[in-house]
Amino acid sequence: MTTPLGRRLVTTVAIFGLMAVGAIVLAPLVGSTSISLGRAFDFHVPFADNTDAQIFFIARLPRTLAGALVGAMLASAGVVLQGLLRNPLATPFTLGVSAGAALGAMLAITFGWSFAWLGVPAAPAASFIGSMAAVGVVYALARARHRGISTNVLLLAGVTMNAFFSALILFVQYFANFAETYRILRWLMGDLDISSYEPLVTALPLAVVSLAVFAWLARPLNLLSLGPESAETHGLDVTRAQRAAFFSASLATGAAVSVGGPIGFIGIIIPHLVRLLVGSDHRIVLPASALFGAAFLIACDLVARTVMAPIELPVGVITALIGGPFFLWLLVRKR
Repeated sequence: MTTPLGRRLVTTVAIFGLMAVGAIVLAPLVGSTSISLGRAFDFHVPFADNTDAQIFFIARLPRTLAGALVGAMLASAGVVLQGLLRNPLATPFTLGVSAGAALGAMLAITFGWSFAWLGVPAAPAASFIGSMAAVGVVYALARARHRGISTNVLLLAGVTMNAFFSALILFVQYFANFAETYRILRWLMGDLDISSYEPLVTALPLAVVSLAVFAWLARPLNLLSLGPESAETHGLDVTRAQRAAFFSASLATGAAVSVGGPIGFIGIIIPHLVRLLVGSDHRIVLPASALFGAAFLIACDLVARTVMAPIELPVGVITALIGGPFFLWLLVRKR
């Protein structure tokens, strides 16, 4: 017999899943150039002569899938970090992961690094490496004098690393020429201008691992929200849960930033909107946030590439225009 929680979970996943699938199906059809879905899938016409297929499969579908992947990762990572830090204003970028990723990408762009890692160009590869380096430093600081992870030290270390990496980013930008500065600025705004599937294929295993850990973390996060002491009395291995939450959220954030750059506000907007709709049980909030985050970022990217067509805006501009007022409203509401 299905439990009430099971019925709520199935209903919630079905609703938000339909939103995500609908966004993935419809977004590639919309743009400054109209295309026919039937002609795009007309395999009797050679691909080289099928303009609709080229627009659908090369120009629009990769960035739509990238929006789904990045949105799902950032939204679910936001849920996990807010539960870990017991702070409703925590985001995937709170712990310095984004700043480390940005520094890695800046170094690759400014100094013209040409290496490729698993088929991924230098900038995204260096971005992921930088994010993991930031994770290692923050974790080492948080572990310095504690048996487990001190969430207060974790938060302070993240803020400090953000400031330090931001200073290094400005230092690196000083050596960039005009063309490199434009690439750097566009990357820092967050952009889904992707025309191949290689970055997605590389980031997908990292996303799968993160989502698997998130699924296990649903109940531990419910207990951690009561406080470490209360969680231990309920039989939870707090240190293990904290480590799993920190590393999985950081891995998801690093993978997302390597694909789309530091797209802000997704990790704070989506978790709170989902909680307003379905409650605070992480067993429901986590999958709902991942699906809603995917649909939301696809919609934002659709606006970014059509609102001023043929000019395409970085999607981070749209999320910031939406997220800024929402963040202020959240601060007022929490006060």
